[in-house]
This record gives sequence, structure tokens and C-alpha cells, in this order.
Amino acid sequence: MSEQESLKSSSARNRGGVQRVEGKLRASVERGDYYEAHQMYRTLFFRYMSQAKHAEARELMYNGALLFFSYNQQNSAADLSMLVLESLEKSGAKVDDETLEHLAKLFSLMDPNSPERVAFVSRAIKWSSGGSGKLGHPKLHQLLALTLWKEQNYSESRYHFLHSSDGEGCAQMLVEYSSARGFHGEVDMFVAQAVLQFLCLKNKTSALVVFTTYTQKHPSIEKGPPFVQPLLNFLWFLLLAVDGGKLTVFTVLCEQYQPSLKRDPMYNEYLDRIGQLFFGVPPKQSSSYGGLLGNLLNSLMGSGEEEEGEEAQEDSSPIELD
Repeated sequence: MSEQESLKSSSARNRGGVQRVEGKLRASVERGDYYEAHQMYRTLFFRYMSQAKHAEARELMYNGALLFFSYNQQNSAADLSMLVLESLEKSGAKVDDETLEHLAKLFSLMDPNSPERVAFVSRAIKWSSGGSGKLGHPKLHQLLALTLWKEQNYSESRYHFLHSSDGEGCAQMLVEYSSARGFHGEVDMFVAQAVLQFLCLKNKTSALVVFTTYTQKHPSIEKGPPFVQPLLNFLWFLLLAVDGGKLTVFTVLCEQYQPSLKRDPMYNEYLDRIGQLFFGVPPKQSSSYGGLLGNLLNSLMGSGEEEEGEEAQEDSSPIELD
């Protein structure tokens, strides 16, 4: 028997062993022996991990979590979900779409109000960064945003859309958010915040997509440009100016639209940052933005200390429109 055939045979035996174990555990859960089954799952997890059978451990915990969720055993399911993450962290597993979808599935089944869900998503985002950045993988953020949108948790959904590359999905969520929760006179403010925040994250493409999709699909916005709402015209001109990079145009634009920009004190803070990123405006002499505004900007732009990194972004609340 060749080495390759031997490996295939070994893999098949391992898979068969996992399936037999899963069958016994499932029977235990179906009998209502939840505590016993949970402890068996944990024992097997640590046994597999000690034998470097990381993939088997992860598969067993993922399927076990789904099983417990189906019986509304939230605590046991959340615990096994955390073990899925532990196997990913300790094995150095690469980030791929299937794993991200599994993590998002577990997140979607957790009680939205549970502290375990907060801990899970923070840790999942940290792992998904994969050393490429501290804001988490865009695909995972997109999947989380879609789940939160379904739950009508619009503000948290918006936060995750901002760190995805799904400008169209973000716009459609904002249309629903504005229609369901906003005042008619704030229809332009919902998209303004998203456009400015995307630009602060140097994501010009998503900024343009969210603006175009939102203004085309919102039932209360007449077709433009130009638009009835001055703030929408400002955003349209700003997106054009960002491509040109001319400071004079940016400066005049901000001056001409000050009445609209004063509607939210955060707008000028965002525009200070956008001026630095796209128009060569030097940073302010002060060391940083202070107080609440500084905390919000630091969270949004990832300008905090490396050590705080990913955990800080989940602890900070998305910026409200009120």
C-alpha cells in the first residue's frame, strides 16, 4: 500500500470513528441527558486536541453545538461554539469561507441577549483577522451584519456592514432602518453617516455604492442628482471630489454646506479625517480628538493601541444617529 493510500485509509477510519461517537452523543441528547452529553463532548474535544486531531475536534464541536441549539440548550451550545474557536486558534487554521460561514451560523443561533454571544463574536472577529489586520475579515462582518439585520438590530448591523465590502447590502438595510425607525426629515442623515464612515475607513468603493443604492431605492428620495436634500448633494459632490483630490474643491464644498453639516456634530469630525486621507490636510496639532468623539472615531478607524485592537471594536457601541 502506498503512503497516499495509507493516509486515505487512516482518514476514512478517523471519519468513521467520529461518526460512531456522534451517533452515541446524539442518542444521549435525544434522551434528554444534556449534562452528560455536554461533558462527553468536552472530554472528547480535549482528547482530540491532545492528539493534534484539530479538524476532528472542530467538526465534532460544531455539529454538537448545532444539536444542542436544536434542543434549545443555549448554554451547552454556546460552550461548544467557543471550543470551535479554541480549535481554530490553537491549530493555526487558515481563514476560509466555509469556516466563516460556520462561525456565522453559530452566531445566528445564539440568544441575541446572551453575554456568550458577545464573547463569541469578539473572539471570532479576532481570529478571522488572520494577521492581516485587526478589524476582522470582511466576509465574516458581512455575514454577521446580515444576521443582525434579520433580527432588526440595525445599529449593530450597520457597524458590521462598515467593516465588510458589501455597500449594497448596507444601503438596503439602511433603507429599511430609515423607513422603520427614522423621521421623514432624517432620510438623508442615515446614508450621510455611512458614506462618511466608509470614507474614514478609506473604502471609496463602498461609500459610492451605499450612496447610489440608498438614493435610488429609498421611497422618500426623489431621483437625483441633484437632490431636494442639500446634504445628499453635498455627499454627491464629496464623492466626486475624493477622486479628484483637490483641496480647494474640498474646502469650498465644506464651507458652502456648513448649514447642513451642522445638523450632526460628528460630520465635521469625519470630514477632518477625510481631508487628511484624501486631500493632504495636515492633522490637527492637538494630540487626538478628545472625549466621546475621540472614542467613537478611534473605534471606527482602528486608531487605538495595537494591544486593544480587535476587542475594543466589539466593546464600543456603533455611533447612533439620534
